[in-house]
Amino acid sequence: MHPKGVIWTIGVLVVLYGASMLIPAMLAMYYGAGHVAEFLEAGTIVMLTGGAMMWYGGGSPARLSHKDGFMIVALAWLVLSLIGAVPFWTTGTLPSVVDAMFESASGLTTTGATVLTGLDNLPRSILLWRSMQEWLGGMGIIVLALAVMPLLGVGGMQLFKAESPGPVKDKLTARVTETAKLLWYLYLGMTVVCALAYWSGGMTPFDAVNHAMCTVAIGGFSTHDASFGYFDSAGLRLMAVFFMVLAGINFTLHFAAALRGFSLRTYLHDEEFRTYILWIAMLFLVIFALLSVNGGFGGENGFVDILFNVVSVATTTGFAVSDYGQWPPGATMLLLMTMFVGACAGSTGGGMKVVRILLLFRQGLREIRRLVHPHAVIHVKMGRLRMSSEVTEALWGFAVLYLVCYIMLAILVAFTGVDMVTAFSAAAACITNTGPGFGSVGPSGTYASMPEMAKSVLIFGMLLGRLEIYTFFVMLVPEFWRD
Repeated sequence: MHPKGVIWTIGVLVVLYGASMLIPAMLAMYYGAGHVAEFLEAGTIVMLTGGAMMWYGGGSPARLSHKDGFMIVALAWLVLSLIGAVPFWTTGTLPSVVDAMFESASGLTTTGATVLTGLDNLPRSILLWRSMQEWLGGMGIIVLALAVMPLLGVGGMQLFKAESPGPVKDKLTARVTETAKLLWYLYLGMTVVCALAYWSGGMTPFDAVNHAMCTVAIGGFSTHDASFGYFDSAGLRLMAVFFMVLAGINFTLHFAAALRGFSLRTYLHDEEFRTYILWIAMLFLVIFALLSVNGGFGGENGFVDILFNVVSVATTTGFAVSDYGQWPPGATMLLLMTMFVGACAGSTGGGMKVVRILLLFRQGLREIRRLVHPHAVIHVKMGRLRMSSEVTEALWGFAVLYLVCYIMLAILVAFTGVDMVTAFSAAAACITNTGPGFGSVGPSGTYASMPEMAKSVLIFGMLLGRLEIYTFFVMLVPEFWRD
């Protein structure tokens, strides 16, 4: 391992993160709102801290091992979550350190769980900072750093492997830094198009930019207490549905489609994409039928609202236009299960990822067929590609570890005195990076009333889910620390 190289690299990320705090300061200065000084001070202190880390690191490391990559990613998400909490605390928006850390970690991990109320009356600088945290965390500020590190003389394939959200496809280019740039161009372009669409649909420019950042990041923070339900427009909600679905698709697939003029055939040839779309469609139809039978169709539970809420949960975005916690038990149970499926691998979404669920399902079918034909050689395939035994074993290991972590988080939250529905749904919403759960943390509530110990547990759950379990637990293995 190269400790100084790790410190130097994290220092680069800290400097970039501190520089981003100057944007809300400039916005506050433009609108004549408060907290200009607080953001300027926080940004300056953070950048100086990052600079000191770079100085101590002694310059860019000659190389980074895979162990360094895991260390950098895990520490960076923790450090940046702590740093992101500073503006919430110094401005007095969240006087509690735990609350400030919760809001920051929720933003950076694109979870969208919040402890804030009265969003409509908060200063625009705070609202923008929340949205920016989700946007930066969406693709990963580490991947952003990889795009500029060549200028500083450092490579980073090890970081890219550790940070990439889920089992991604082959690299888009031979150099990881070029890959990072291409991904960010796509990400930025999608955000701009989404913001323009929202603006044309009736949002103010400020609301359009904020909601576009949180839509493409699959984050779910809003500038209003009523979330997306504040905008009483079926057109805007359908736009959001489109962009949430789009952001939940593997970004390397977007790139491949872009090379072919965004050909629909490119998407349809991808098996994960087909499963993803089919899953959302089936989920919507079942919940639509349940609500129709129970007399919930019409009014706020109209066709568009049901579609919006289903897509928001299925992609782990976290927006809401009505309180789906009040839907029939069958529908809410389906939504809870849907959180664990999540979006596609290589997207900004959370959950276990569609490709993993698909492969686990196929492996289960293979075991059933083996019982009937014990001597048959049956392969698990993804498209035309045969999955090796190492891949399938790793999938089962991930699934078991993921579910065990979820159960432990839920039990720990329940130990703090939280009711069972809230505890289990909050743990699910945080480890899958969805945001709103059920009970007191449903779409119409917040996490503010939860005990600080419960919030601390959920902060760990959000980080664990964003790092996809393995990145954290690999560092608990004694062999990891041996040269």
